[in-house]
Amino acid sequence: MTRSLTLVRSWKFWTADLHSAHPRISTLRVLGLAVCPLLPPLLMASEETPLLPDVLLPSKHELVYQRFSPLYKKFVVATVAWCGLMPLFLSGTFSPSIPQIAKDLNTTGESVGFAVSLSVLSTSIGALVSASYSTFYGRRPIYLISLPLCILGSLGVSAARDMSDLLFWRFWQCIGASPGLVVGAAVVGDIYKLEERGTGMGIFLAGSLLGTTLSPPIGGFISHFWGWRVMQLCMGALALVAFTIFMFAFPETSHPGTRGIDKFRQSGEAEHRWSFTAVNPLRPLQLLQSPNICTVSAAGFFLLLTDYVLLVPLAYTMGKRYNLDNELLVGACFLPCGLGNMVGAPVAGRISDRIVAKWKNKRGGVWYPEDRLRATFSGGLIFVPLSVLGCGLVTEYIGGPIGLVLNLLLLFMNGLGVDIVLSPSASYVVDVMHSRSAEAMACNAYGRIIFHLIV
Repeated sequence: MTRSLTLVRSWKFWTADLHSAHPRISTLRVLGLAVCPLLPPLLMASEETPLLPDVLLPSKHELVYQRFSPLYKKFVVATVAWCGLMPLFLSGTFSPSIPQIAKDLNTTGESVGFAVSLSVLSTSIGALVSASYSTFYGRRPIYLISLPLCILGSLGVSAARDMSDLLFWRFWQCIGASPGLVVGAAVVGDIYKLEERGTGMGIFLAGSLLGTTLSPPIGGFISHFWGWRVMQLCMGALALVAFTIFMFAFPETSHPGTRGIDKFRQSGEAEHRWSFTAVNPLRPLQLLQSPNICTVSAAGFFLLLTDYVLLVPLAYTMGKRYNLDNELLVGACFLPCGLGNMVGAPVAGRISDRIVAKWKNKRGGVWYPEDRLRATFSGGLIFVPLSVLGCGLVTEYIGGPIGLVLNLLLLFMNGLGVDIVLSPSASYVVDVMHSRSAEAMACNAYGRIIFHLIV
């Protein structure tokens, strides 16, 4: 009897060990096949060992992206895209009203133009600071702190009585709007897994780039009929709506346990729950030491250079060539490029996701981040170079309505090509530096912002 019990116990342990090591053949325990004694025991298990194979259960990596439903993810992307268009709206709506501001404040257009450069500088500083602190404290607190600054800055700009007031409040207004693009891209990386991230990033960039498309005509229209101060109040209202959404309906998207403050508390170094830890705001610039980040940033710099070459002198190139003496008509010429951005971003994002999945399957599940950059070839090698060359040739040799229409089509082509490159590049940066995605995005954009400052 004792020997029989010993054999039963041994059989139970052997089959449990077999199940632990080889879940797919756990049915051997039921069938009682004699191969079990041939396998050495690997792990001890109990009667509670599951019969279903573990491979059917989602991994922890997959579960972290299932925290939110697809519909709620779209809401999150729409919310951060709303904040992403704010810095673009601030710059795009301010420029058309420079003559009116100069007249109202009894100064020169060149002096008011300095506020544009200052706003770009403050946006770059704010992007670096917000990226560093969002990695440590999370995404939601950054928005809850920055958006009130944007609201107060907008109120201050609208009430400015001289240039010193304008510059002071403009600085804080742009600081408050600065997290929109860098932290927003990090949020997209938080909620979408690898094979979906390009599509999510494309939708985010398309929504954000509405600011580039709509801000010049909207800013000119409101400033013309109601004044530039009303336009600034409208920007404050936009920030207030965003703040309300973040306060009551927006979740923390950082992966559980990955924030710096979480690790700090787990180590026991935090004295109490609300202790503040200072973070080096220049830390994202260390990422430029990475050849991958530096190369992608340089590529984006040269691509956006074509935008500046075509759009900044547009009033003096296309405007004079085709007799566009109305500011509204000149501003309308910016629309095709913005529309190209809006179309190119989501299309390129979806294509990059398909390319990643295709090459991952070809290698039997092995993924290389650089696969996503294959989606940039058509934009960087065809659309952007040909559109710049075409604009120059058409402006020089083709006049009249035909030349104007061709130029507008080429501007659309340029905007399309630029975002066919930038959208997968942004997703790539998040892929390779996922734990510091906001900092990587800030570092990636910093060189472009400084160039904009110089221009």
